[in-house]
Amino acid sequence: MIEEFKVPRGSQLLQDLFAYSASKNNTYIEIGAAYPLKINNTYQLEKKGWVGFSIELMQHRVDEWRDADRYNKIYCADAIEFDYLDALKENHLPNRIGYLSCDIEPPVNTFSALKRVIEQGIVFDCITFEHDRYQSDINYDPIVTKYLKDAGYKVAVSDVYRYRKFREEGKKKKVNKKCYMETWYVNTDINFPELTYDEWLETYK
Repeated sequence: MIEEFKVPRGSQLLQDLFAYSASKNNTYIEIGAAYPLKINNTYQLEKKGWVGFSIELMQHRVDEWRDADRYNKIYCADAIEFDYLDALKENHLPNRIGYLSCDIEPPVNTFSALKRVIEQGIVFDCITFEHDRYQSDINYDPIVTKYLKDAGYKVAVSDVYRYRKFREEGKKKKVNKKCYMETWYVNTDINFPELTYDEWLETYK
């Protein structure tokens, strides 16, 4: 199964495979759509029949979506001020959604968008949140975890990372380093054990 979800036509860190394994709801909200096909968190889910909508602030990216092989709706909008309940009604979606993808820049904005959708009363089976703690001045990982714990969610996969090349001071060659980027959550009523990213990946080898 893992091969279906790998880049370039899957998500960067297998967020889509996590959603597929954690939820049978087959619906999504994607905050921060970016590219329609390449390293996208919902493209493979849509190909498997999931329905939902995406939000993207940049108009040129939205234009790319409208010219791509995507059939679910995309909104060109500010995710921090967006009316998610209206969008649910417009797209004939329930108030409990399978998957929420949160990935805009910087993390303070991602957190604001997360609070916006949660505080509108929408419930999710699973959530992926990009905190970019490897490069952020403020570590939003524990802040978001506490907020979601209070809202009825638990950590499912921690220390989600990718390797990036960095040049160390005084050395010519770049070295690979783990960059911790995300934490993934599930609703407390979902039976999903808490794993590190490496442990989770092992289950699909």
